[in-house]
This record gives sequence, C-alpha cells and structure tokens, in this order.
Amino acid sequence: MIWLTIALALYLIQLATVLITEFRRPSKAIAWLSISFLLPIVGCIVYYFIAREYRQRSMVKRRERETAEEAHRHHLPSGVKGIERRTDFPNPALHEEKRLFGLLRSFPDATITTRNDTTVLASAQETYRVMLEDIERATDHVHMLYYIWNDDVYGRKFHDLLVRKALEGVEVRIIYDGIGAYSTPKGFWDGLRQAGGHVHCFLPAFIALFDKRLNYRNHRKITVVDGLIGYVGGINIGDEYTGKDKKLGYWRDTSVRLMGDSVYELQRVFLRDWQFVCGERLDYGKQYFPKHPVSARDTVQIVPSGPDSNWNTILEMYFGAICSAKERVYVTTPYLIPDRSLLMALKTAALAGVDVRIVIPGVADSKVTLWASMSFVEELLQTGCRVYRYRKGFMHAKTLVVDSHFASTGTANMDLRSFYDNFEINAAFFDERIVARFASDLLIDISESEEIKLESFARRGNLQVGKEALGRLLSPLL
Repeated sequence: MIWLTIALALYLIQLATVLITEFRRPSKAIAWLSISFLLPIVGCIVYYFIAREYRQRSMVKRRERETAEEAHRHHLPSGVKGIERRTDFPNPALHEEKRLFGLLRSFPDATITTRNDTTVLASAQETYRVMLEDIERATDHVHMLYYIWNDDVYGRKFHDLLVRKALEGVEVRIIYDGIGAYSTPKGFWDGLRQAGGHVHCFLPAFIALFDKRLNYRNHRKITVVDGLIGYVGGINIGDEYTGKDKKLGYWRDTSVRLMGDSVYELQRVFLRDWQFVCGERLDYGKQYFPKHPVSARDTVQIVPSGPDSNWNTILEMYFGAICSAKERVYVTTPYLIPDRSLLMALKTAALAGVDVRIVIPGVADSKVTLWASMSFVEELLQTGCRVYRYRKGFMHAKTLVVDSHFASTGTANMDLRSFYDNFEINAAFFDERIVARFASDLLIDISESEEIKLESFARRGNLQVGKEALGRLLSPLL
C-alpha cells in the first residue's frame, strides 16, 4: 500500500510541475498532461529532459544580456559607414502598411534595411548552383549554419569545395545542429578540419539531453560569403532537397540570395551563434562587415527568433502582417500548426473578405504532423479560407504574402515549434516587385495543387478524424 501511495504522490507532483511550468501555454500543458496520463513514468522522464523552459535558464539570460550589449556597442559595425536603417515606409498612402512598419521597427535585433539587392530562388537546384559559384569566388571567409548537413552527393560537394577554399587560405566556419545532423558521421568533417576549417555542433544530442535542452534546436539556414553575399531560406544541405528522396519526390522550396546591408544582419546572427557554440568572440570589424557596392534599394528586414528571447518575433511579425491584410494572404508551409492567435487572424481575415489561400503538402515527411495540419483545415474552410494540397512533390517552402506590401520567407514553419522552441531566421520584404514574385510563385504552386473542398472534407471517415484529433493533441510538441 505504501508503494501505491508513493507512486500516486510522485504522479501528482509530476502533474503539478507541468501545470506550474506550462501555465503560459495551456495547449502545451494539455499535451504533456495527456502523455503523463497515458505513460506516467515515461512521460515524467521525457518531460524532465526535454521540456524545461529555455528562457528560465541563467546561461541563456546571460546570453541575452551579452547580445543586447553587443547590439548597442555595434549599432554600426566598426569601419562600415552609412548602413541605412529604414525609418519611413515604401508607400505612405497605405495606413495598414504604416502600422505594420511600426510593429516591425519595434522588434529588437530585427533591423529594417533599405540598400539591398534581392534574388528569389524557387528550388534547391537553383540555390545550390549559385551558392556554389559564390563560394568558389570567396576570397576571405565562408560562414554556413545549417540544421541538416547530410553525408551524400551534395553534402560532399559542398564539403569538398570548402576544403579547397580552406587550403587556399579562406576562413571557413560551419555550424550544424546536433539533432538535425545527428545521422551525419562525425568523421565527415575531418577533412575540413584538417584543411584548417572550423566546425562546431549546436547542442550535441548527448550533452543537450542531460542539460535538459534537447527540445531546443537551431533550425536556421544561413550562408555568408565574404560578408557581401548572404543566403537564407528553407533548404538544408543534402540530396533530398533536389528531389532524390523516392518517398517525397520533387522538393519545392524557397530561398533568397541577398547582397547589401541585410547581409550584415545575417552575419550578426551567425557570429552570435558561433560564440554560443564554441565561445569564440569574433571581431565586429571590416573583415566580416566590409563596405559593399550595392546601390539597389530593396527593403529587407532580417528577423531572427528563438527561445533565448522574450519576444516571439516571427510569430508576432506574421500576426501583424495578416492583421494588416485588405486583399490577400497567401501561405505555403510544410506544417500547418498555427498558434491560436495566428489561427484567429487567418479566420478573421477570410471572414472580412480577404483572399486567404494556404498550400500544404500532399505527401508528408511525417504522418503525425500531417494529421495535426489536417485537423485545422475544416475550421479554416468554414470561414472562407482556401486550402490546397501540393501534388507535384513535397511542399517545404515557408512563405507568407500579404497584399502587395509584404512577403516573408526563411526557416520558420507555420507551427508551434518554429514559433516557440526553435532558433529560426526569416527575411521580410516590402517592395512591390519582390512581393509580386513571391505571389507569382505561389500561384504556380496552387496550379500544381488540389483544392480541399469543405463539403467533401466534412465527410471524411471517423478513423481520419481520430488521427487528426491525436495529431491536434500532440501538436504543441511537434
């Protein structure tokens, strides 16, 4: 009897711990309580190791302070003159655009820059081709941060080129994620290290497990070449992104190639992550922030987000942008698991007559995440949103288009993990030409998709509804 009493007491302590630590996010609390009910011992162990709130950790708070101090000291990188920060907005006639700009300008560490040259890239093949060409021409340094870096044809192609550049005297620095690239052999990086390159892992799995940070991953994808050219988007390094995965087939993704002041912002994010993974504090001087010759006037904002910040910056940017919509909201995402506020924003926009269209995968890389995504479809359709399943292959692009004044792409999926748990980075655009390009690409995606109709979707079987319910229940943890 005493053992039963002890077990019950421990179980009640576990439930109380979940309720106390997750009170700000009721949906996550419900998910953990459900797991604890079904698997009392296992649920307790898993929660202890992976669910601790990142923001509560003193090390991360210290990093926040250092980041703020660094940003204050280096409002302009030393040696770099005339970085233009946007203080107006492109079209003064648009009241909603003015309001959106006011919101975006208020984000710490998310500067709006106005002297940039932007190229939108709609596939991994195109992205890899131009990125390899830029790395080939590098003369000073190459910085790359990727969630996944596979040991395959393209993974080796990038690796071998970086080895050659390192032997030529170019500084090469690589960050990969300890979970995302877990299957890549550690020996994969030996050749680069021997050539003088520097490679570090973000929160290795074993260390992160016992430090209770396994759940927090660096999902960013950044390349910076000589401080002059930058890439950000949804593509990691590997063959599957070029359509070689037999299950997923053609891989639809979006990246952007940037030149100009926005590259400095990508560089800042990389340098801070570099200091975090290895403790090396690189100089914020002319080497990594050289003067650039760009005269184009694209308006770009680099928006980093992560659990080390008190702001859910990308979520708040999405919410503000959707609330500003008057004509259209176009979304592509591999995972449709929106925060309650974002779900309400989408539904409210549709009810107000805004043309809301959302493209999700037809084939998924995870059944549970697909079930979770489908669980939101019916209520979106009921408010007038139009939802499409991409049939050409796997939809991995993460894009948002609002009217003609806003577009964004980057690493953040429209899911709770990207908004709250992962380290992410997006680029936002405000020029009509670039927004039109994103909208055009999305309309092509829609033409290669099948629209989900409310009448037929409402007749789906009970088994499917049950799967969606399970996915919805677990969605805060996916």
